[in-house]
Amino acid sequence: MAAQEDKLKDIIGHAKEYGFVFPSSEIYDGLSATYDYGQLGAELKNNIKNYWWKSMVQMNENIVGLDAAIFMAPDTWKASGHVDAFNDPLIDNKDSKKRYRADVLIEEHIEKIRAKIDKDVTKGKKKFGDDFNESEFRATNPNVLRREGEIKGIEDRMRNALNNEDLADLKSLIEDLGIACPLSGSKNWTDVKQFNLMFSTELGSVSGESAKIYLRPETAQGIFVNFLNVQKSGRMKIPFGIAQIGKAFRNEIVARQFIFRMREFEQMEMQFFVRPGEEMKWYEYWKEYRIKWHKALGFDDTAYRFHDHIKLAHYANAAADIEFNFPMGFKELEGIHSRTDFDLKQHEEHSGKKLRYFDPEINDSYIPYVVETSIGLDRMFLAVLSQSYKEETLDDGSTRKVMSIPPALAPYKVAVLPLMKKEGMPELAREIIDGLKIDFNCQYDEKDNIGKRYRRQDAIGTPFAVTVDHESLTDRTVTIRDRDTMKQERVSIADLHAIIEKKVSLRNLLS
Repeated sequence: MAAQEDKLKDIIGHAKEYGFVFPSSEIYDGLSATYDYGQLGAELKNNIKNYWWKSMVQMNENIVGLDAAIFMAPDTWKASGHVDAFNDPLIDNKDSKKRYRADVLIEEHIEKIRAKIDKDVTKGKKKFGDDFNESEFRATNPNVLRREGEIKGIEDRMRNALNNEDLADLKSLIEDLGIACPLSGSKNWTDVKQFNLMFSTELGSVSGESAKIYLRPETAQGIFVNFLNVQKSGRMKIPFGIAQIGKAFRNEIVARQFIFRMREFEQMEMQFFVRPGEEMKWYEYWKEYRIKWHKALGFDDTAYRFHDHIKLAHYANAAADIEFNFPMGFKELEGIHSRTDFDLKQHEEHSGKKLRYFDPEINDSYIPYVVETSIGLDRMFLAVLSQSYKEETLDDGSTRKVMSIPPALAPYKVAVLPLMKKEGMPELAREIIDGLKIDFNCQYDEKDNIGKRYRRQDAIGTPFAVTVDHESLTDRTVTIRDRDTMKQERVSIADLHAIIEKKVSLRNLLS
């Protein structure tokens, strides 16, 4: 765990040093759990958005995009259940004065038990070598079975406490498990209380309850209230989806772990409207579709796992998370939820407007059911950083820091480096950039020796570095260096575009 925490610190330091992420308002000592995306971070973030948008919207004929306002009529949040039910269970440690989510404390305790199971499995692999059958070991080993039973007992009790809003039993569970404050080691806890996560503000110049509105805690409701607008104007036929990328705001009890949990964050969501009774078919379809999207990036398959929700949200009849192995362990990256007809039905009831779809195939009108895919853009950004950041020792004993960002997502695709600042090399380098920059984000760099410049490009994740030298001036060839292999080859300037395109194109991910 300490090694993982150290890696997160390294990533945070690297992200600041090279312009990916800065603490917000840093010259005023910052603001807790808020961050600004720097020049490289903004590029990487946009590339992730583009990958998601192309995959979800532009490659699916029956999915369209939307950009709804952050401010919405207050009745929206009453109808959606957020005013009454958008709560997290809060607990304070009396000695450290630190505040925690009660359910997260319990989930982290469960993860420690899972880590013990994984340790037993690792020991089994060492002991039995090639003869080791992991699935059989997990199904028969007494220690593993005992610990699995322990996890199930904890999860069942937590589920019951959350579903019944039995906050006293939630505290008792924390005490029975001997969970201590991670900061102080103290087990001196307050009672558990519910905490509403919505930020409120006032609209216009008149203060008071009538002017109270909310910053949206999710982007989904902007889609639901526009369901009929999109369906009719776009002549959409069920099944169809509406996608959106946008900011959301939650007054999190514990906003921590860098950009993983913030009070201002960005979501990439898609609501897929289906015929009632067909939601589970589409729920399974989108689970499979979304995990393929993640794995197309080429990260380790073992970095992902599905986790079914212990407690279902008030609107759902099925929910699973795609969890990712962040430096802090496995945490939620994306949620896939079967939201039933809850949202549209609630908005129909509260607004008095019919939100129904006439289905010509069955000659009937109904409120559609909804399957949602919802991914945190900031969490996706952190997933890319944490999988890409490496410190390597090279054959000559030297070291390098490299960001092996999937080339299609890399902020810069190519750096063009004149070997010297004279003899026409900078001019040829500029000419090369002019020929590439319409299709690729390029960087020009002439400072320091060529080795240092290569290291700098490795550290920001640029897939290619192109060096212009004396030979280039006579035969119009350059040296192109690959970030991941560090191999260099001599190529014609005329071939550069095709070589770069082959490696950095989004086609590599989308196909």
